[in-house]
Amino acid sequence: MRILLYLILTFGLFCSCNKSENTITPDINWGGDTSDQTVPDSLRANDAYVWVSCEGNWEEFANSKENIVRDIAKLKDSGFTDLVVDVRPTNGGVLFKSSVAKPQTRMDCWTKGGYKFINRTADFDYLQAFIDEGHKQGLRVHAVINTFVGGCLCPFGLGSDGMLFEDSSKKSWASVVNTEDGLVSTMDLLDDSVDYGAKFLSPINPQVQDYVLGIIADLAAYDVDGIILDRCRFDDYNLQSDFSDLMKSGFEEYCGKRISKWPDDVMKPGQSALNGFASDMQKQWLEFRAKVIHDFIVKAADKVHSINPKIRFGCYVGGWYSDYYYSGVNWASPNYDPKADGRYWAGSRYKEFGYADHCDYMFIGAYASTGNVYGSGEWTMEGFCKQAKRLFKGDVPFAGGPDIGNGSGFENGGQGKLMDSIVDACMSNSTAGMFFFDLCHIRMFDYWDDIKKAFENYNTQHNH
Repeated sequence: MRILLYLILTFGLFCSCNKSENTITPDINWGGDTSDQTVPDSLRANDAYVWVSCEGNWEEFANSKENIVRDIAKLKDSGFTDLVVDVRPTNGGVLFKSSVAKPQTRMDCWTKGGYKFINRTADFDYLQAFIDEGHKQGLRVHAVINTFVGGCLCPFGLGSDGMLFEDSSKKSWASVVNTEDGLVSTMDLLDDSVDYGAKFLSPINPQVQDYVLGIIADLAAYDVDGIILDRCRFDDYNLQSDFSDLMKSGFEEYCGKRISKWPDDVMKPGQSALNGFASDMQKQWLEFRAKVIHDFIVKAADKVHSINPKIRFGCYVGGWYSDYYYSGVNWASPNYDPKADGRYWAGSRYKEFGYADHCDYMFIGAYASTGNVYGSGEWTMEGFCKQAKRLFKGDVPFAGGPDIGNGSGFENGGQGKLMDSIVDACMSNSTAGMFFFDLCHIRMFDYWDDIKKAFENYNTQHNH
């Protein structure tokens, strides 16, 4: 299960076709030419977002403002209305001015020359370049950060990157994994054949929360239209994480009792799945994990809105709600009761920690295969979006969208003929448009015209 969900949730490593010693104090107003076209200030049913992952687009954009300008023009021409720009990748650095975090100056990614590090040598403000050109073209610009990450272990012997690997004093911030051999810091799991990818921070740690909130505050100083949290969850070991001392004491307070045998009374060593049964203690544990993430979402939303109430705050989550409790996240409305809906793993309080009502918008990964565009259940694009609409209970507008590069059947391109159906399935069943993950796939497989025609056909049919 861990491996399956990891492959589903960790796209950046595969979507392509860095460290400074000093932080930079952010300025508050950068200016820039943003007056050429009007930027929409309201969400619309036919909004079209494109995700711009850091890893997948690093080779093109890290050192070239010209390439950014080039692709934004093509996105505008193709009918996109919004850019979602990744400015804190899984390596944990940032691509904007921050008083808290170090700049991302290199990235491990698939390139035209193979899998390797590419250094960023340019000194232009990466996020500001997207803001300036996006607004100039009349597109809204949203910044997305990978939230609870602190570094990255790279596969294929490439090494590691990020704060947790560079600063040993931060090891206490890392999540703790419940392995068959006992409780182990994720920073001690360094077999790059199985443990590669993002190294997560412990979401309950107050120092971690303050650190991330500081990053969010710096980001809210920019003239962005929205701030989106990705990977605002527990780590890719899923139910084996996080078993830190802080999680233990917090859980004891939550359930009102001492845990005599930790972690065995909650999860057996190495247990990664429930397999159709959850004890009362396990249901409380799942509630508590969801509470940790819910409470941080509240803090993050308040932080953004306290700095600039015009910035929309939201989250990306995977549409597979039936399994998302593995990540410690209840992204539904608190008015949706999963226990009453027959979900065996949900206790009576799980619904309290749905956080949809604290977001201004949400993004649902409708990451189904090429053969599952339409359908009513999970693991179809249409079904993911329909389910999200039901679980949100009208609390929050949302956009659903596919992964058109990593999902089954998408890996080698050649799926332009599906774009009409994809746009119809996602946009018709979402409430605030749809998104495509990722720009690098559009570029790699030359889907520009296919997507443009799909948007035009949809808008004609629906009189937009």
